[in-house]
Order: sequence, then C-alpha cells, then structure tokens
Amino acid sequence: MPALPMMHAAAGTGPRTLPAVAGTLVRAAAGTVAALVGAALLPGTALADAIAGQTELQATNWHAISMFLVFVALTLGVTYWAARRTKSAKDFYAAGGGITGFQNGLAIAGDYMSAASFLGISALVFTSGFDGLIYSIGWLVGWPIILFLIAEQLRNLGKYTFADVASYRLQQTPVRTLSACGSLVTVAFYLIAQMVGAGQLIKLLFGWEYWVAEVVVGVLIIGYVTFGGMLATTWVQIIKAVMLLSGATFMAVAVLFAFGFSPEAMFQKAVEVHPKGTSIMEPGALIKDPVSAISLGLALMFGTAGLPHILMRFFTVADAKEARKSVFYATGFIGYFYILTFIIGFGAIIYLTGNPAYVDPAGGLIGGGNMAAIHLSDAVGGDYFKGFISAVAFATILAVVSGLTLAGASAVSHDLYASVFRRGRVNERDEIRVSRIATVALGIVAILLGITFEKQNVAYMVGLAFAVAASANFPIILLSMYWSRLTTRGAVVGGFLGLVSAVVGVILGPVVWVKVLGNATPIFPYENPALFSMSLAFLGTWLFSVTDRSAVARAEEQAYAAQFVRSQTGLGAEGAAAH
Repeated sequence: MPALPMMHAAAGTGPRTLPAVAGTLVRAAAGTVAALVGAALLPGTALADAIAGQTELQATNWHAISMFLVFVALTLGVTYWAARRTKSAKDFYAAGGGITGFQNGLAIAGDYMSAASFLGISALVFTSGFDGLIYSIGWLVGWPIILFLIAEQLRNLGKYTFADVASYRLQQTPVRTLSACGSLVTVAFYLIAQMVGAGQLIKLLFGWEYWVAEVVVGVLIIGYVTFGGMLATTWVQIIKAVMLLSGATFMAVAVLFAFGFSPEAMFQKAVEVHPKGTSIMEPGALIKDPVSAISLGLALMFGTAGLPHILMRFFTVADAKEARKSVFYATGFIGYFYILTFIIGFGAIIYLTGNPAYVDPAGGLIGGGNMAAIHLSDAVGGDYFKGFISAVAFATILAVVSGLTLAGASAVSHDLYASVFRRGRVNERDEIRVSRIATVALGIVAILLGITFEKQNVAYMVGLAFAVAASANFPIILLSMYWSRLTTRGAVVGGFLGLVSAVVGVILGPVVWVKVLGNATPIFPYENPALFSMSLAFLGTWLFSVTDRSAVARAEEQAYAAQFVRSQTGLGAEGAAAH
C-alpha cells in the first residue's frame, strides 16, 4: 500500500484569519497525535518515520486530558451498568440480543470508523487530493456486500460468532479451529497497530512513559470487556460514534461556511494553494499499477465482510430484520462520515498549506502529514476543540480495541474451548469464565505487543488484517451459505491456503521485506496480496470440495437444503417469531 509523502509548504493562505495560537508546546503535543495514530493505523504509513524524533515526553495537553477523563468516566459508568445486567453467555457475547437496529448500526459505525478513517483518509486527501478517496470508497463498498449477502443469513444461522455459521452443517472441530485461527490472526494484527497508536497518544497527552501508557490502555480495555461484555462494548462504540460524527461535522461545516457552502469554491481555492495545482483533482497519484489497485480494492471490499469484530455485531439484535436495519443505518453513518473526511482533507489544504503556525522550519507540517485533521481542528475551533478531537481520536481507538478483544475472547472461549475442546459439553458459567480469562490474557498480550512494537513499522498490519479477513474468513462464510457442494475438507484446506498465503504475501512483499527488514528487493512484488490469496482460497475450497467423495461429504451436501431455508426465512432461528 502506498506511503504518504510529507506535505511541503506552498504559497497561499486560508480564506480568513486563523485563531491565535495558544502555546507552542500544547500544539505540538496534540498536533502530533494524528501523525502517530495515523501512522500506526493507516495502511502503508511508516510508523518508525512518524515517531522518529517524537519519543521524548511532551508538555501536558490539559484541554485534551479533560475531554479524555470525561470520556473514560462516562464509559466506566456504562461498564458498571452493563456488568449488573450481564448474567448469561448471550448477555456477554451478544448483549442479550436486545440492541435495536438503529443502536447496532451506530455501534457498527463506531467500531468501523477507526482513526485510520478519520486521520488517515483526511491526510491522504490533504497530500494527494482526489485520490485520497481510494480507501474510503473501498471500505464503504464492502457494506452493500454485507447487506445483501451476509447480514440476514448470518443472524438466522449463527449464535455468537461467524464460526457458528461456517460449521452449521460441516464438522465442528476442524471448521471452528480454522475460523478461530482466522479470527485470532486478524485480531492480533489489528490490536498491535491500535495499541501502539493508543500508547503514543496517552504518552503525549499525559507526559507518561510509553510502557505506562500501554498498561493504562490495556487495563481500561480489560475492564470494559471483562465486566461489561458486549453490552458495555456496544455503548462505548455508540458514545464514540456520536463524538466522532459530531466533531467531524463541526469541522466540515466550518470549512464550507467560509466558502458560502460552495464545494466548487472550496475545490478552486484548494487547487490554487496546493503545490500540485490541478493534478490533485486527477486520479492515479497513489496507485498506478492495475494489479495493485485491484488487489487493494478486493482486500478493502471483501475484508470488511470477514472482520470478526464486525460480524459479531449482527448477533446483538433480536432478529434478521433488525440485522438488515443495522447495516442500513451503519452504511448511512459511515457514508456520511467519509464525505466529511473528504471535506476535512480539502479544508486542511486550504487552512494549513503555507501557514507558519502549522508548518515547521523544514517546510513540512508539524508532526508529519498524518496530523492534518488535528491541525485543522485547531484552525477552525481553537485549543479546546483540538483537545476534543484529540480525545475523540483516543475514544476511537478504545472502542475498536474493545470490539477486537471481545471477538478474540469469543473465538477462544466459544469456538475453541466450548465447541472444540469440550465438544459442547460445557455450561454457560464455565464458558463465560473462560472468556473473561481469555480477555485478560488478550489484554496482557496486547500490552506486551504494543511495548515490543513501539518503534517498528506496524501500519502494514491493518492492511494485512483486511487481506487475511478477505482470504481466510470471507470465502468460507460465503460458500458455506450459498454453495451446497462445500465440504469440511474443502473449507479447511481453502481457508488455511488463504490465511497462510495472505500472511506470507505481506511478509515477502515490499512493505515488510524491504521497508521493515531492509532487503533490497521484495520476493513478492505487490504490497497487498488479496488478489492472489483470495483466489487461492476460493480455488482450494472448490477443488478439495468437488473431489471429496466421502460419505461425510454427501451428508453435508444433503444438509444444505435445510440450512438454506433457515438462512433465508429464519425458521428455527432465535427471534424467528419476531421476524
């Protein structure tokens, strides 16, 4: 995936006088947030470069800290409330199935609108103009796929995780093992990037040592998930989504207000001040290779439909009808948000380019190219609004990590412990206990990984997470619901082919083999392997299914008709009466 170039100063000023600067150190501390978080989360950004020279402790940003403490206090209160209502496994994994479609849609949006979206896409637009939309379009297009192919069927067939669906008519042990491996690998790569970003953010806000910041973040996550389960996680995501949408809306409205709400006037001014001129309105600046463009698009589109922490959200609603509503609302919120990031990116071009308050002596933006949104928040709203946006960036990470941790814990407790090791002979109390133990273990692992990868380039792990989800999880989910010939052997072989090839492709590609390991040339020439790993997964699944002549395979094929009826109608599923 493409690296973000550093934006250099160019002649030009904003349409009005920018607010006065209230303290250089405060600006540097809060402003650097976007560089660090964006570098940790945006695919293709070198984290090591972004944090070079930023490892020293910064002045405390009291504006952001006050907003941060309010958010933490509010979410801890929600966790206490949720803990008193979390009694059963269904409560812990699926919030008791009592979340409405609107609430779940907002929570899905909160889970999905990561700091990579907010800070990363606006930074891409700031540096590359029109081409910065490539990620937002790819991530958004994945939602119609979920709406029409997965959401309703998933809710009708599953209980707590997507492994319930994949193993519905196949052998439990091998398929759940595959699904759990795909989930845990995806969660691990996501967690590393999120934890590094969160640790750097807390370090800058409070002036703490990095390892202390990592421990604080890890303890908060463990508390949210262990005690509150899915109910607490859901409301943390809803609160974060409201905060993020509100802050981004204010920024976008402030930018458009200066131009009489005329996008044409805004684009014209951006072209005038940007050093690339009219070329920022042309496509092709980020990815010129067709194979890379297709591979990246496949990862972003189909990876969304294979993310375990997103798929888990469809089990929190009462029935398939509410699941459809969830996707409808989530698509609306996410689409609206991506429009805002586009405006924010062009607003950053206008307000920040050539402005000495935000440009360092070398001619680049203070803290790096990924801090455009944070600097813009200062330009249009001053220090307190900048503090609010910094707190929103942390809330974004906290909400995403909570969802990831719960997805990983459920894979361990529900899929591996209850279904594989105990073969279903387990009571709910034991399963919840194992899930809470897994949550603590995952939290400790996340802290250790965050500390270990403090100064490493871990941004590629987000792209790898999408590639793994698109290659290992999505093909098996899709084929298990729509192809009668799928067998256990085909699913396991194809799934592991996709999983292994995606991981190997990224490691041997330019991002890791060259930029991280320092080799001269990559063994695998493309930065995103999804085109090849997805193809291998589908091909392997098809080949090893159609050549399976065993009696077990015939029985699995005969069971498909009943599964298809239930997936389409909900007959026999929980909430079928409501449906």
